[in-house]
Amino acid sequence: MDLFAQILTFAAEEAEEGGGGGLDLLLPPLNELIAGIIAFAIVFFFVWRWAVPAFNRMLEQRQKAIAGQLSEAEKAKQEAESLLADYRAQLADAKAEGNRIIEDARATAEQMRAEVIAKAEADAEQILAKARQEAETEKDRALSEARKEVGNISVDLASQIVGESLDASAHQALVNRYLAELEKM
Repeated sequence: MDLFAQILTFAAEEAEEGGGGGLDLLLPPLNELIAGIIAFAIVFFFVWRWAVPAFNRMLEQRQKAIAGQLSEAEKAKQEAESLLADYRAQLADAKAEGNRIIEDARATAEQMRAEVIAKAEADAEQILAKARQEAETEKDRALSEARKEVGNISVDLASQIVGESLDASAHQALVNRYLAELEKM
C-alpha cells in the first residue's frame, strides 16, 4: 500500500503541475469503478462457488492417485526385496546342497576305493594262499615221485651190488630208511 500511496501522491503532484489531467488518467470514473467492482464480485462468486470446488476435487483426486501409486510402488518394492531375499536364501540352500552332494560323493568314492582295495587285497591273499597250496602239493608230489625213483634206483643199485633181488617189503623199508636220512640232512 505504501507504493500505491506514493503513486497517488506523484500523480497528484503531476496533476497540479499539469492542470489536473494526470489524475484522471489513473482513476476511472466512479460509475465504471462501481460496475467493475460488481462484475469482479460476480465473477469471483461464480469462480468461488463452482470453479474452486471443481479444482479442489481434481487436486484431491490427483493427490489420491499419486498416494495410491506411491503405496503400490512401496508394496512392489517390498515384494521385490522379499523375492530377492527368497532367491538369495534359495541360492544359499542350493550351494549348501551342492556342497553336501559333493561331500557325499567324495565319501562314497572313498568308501568304494577302500572296498576295492580290501577286495583286491583279499583276492591277492587268496591267490597267494592257493599258490602256496599248489606249491605244497607240487612239492609233496615231487617228493613222492623222488622217493619212488630213489627207491627204484637204490633197489637196482643194491641188486647189482648184492647180486640178489630184494622182496617188496624189504625194499620199502630200505627206501623209508634212506628218505629219513635224506630229510635229516
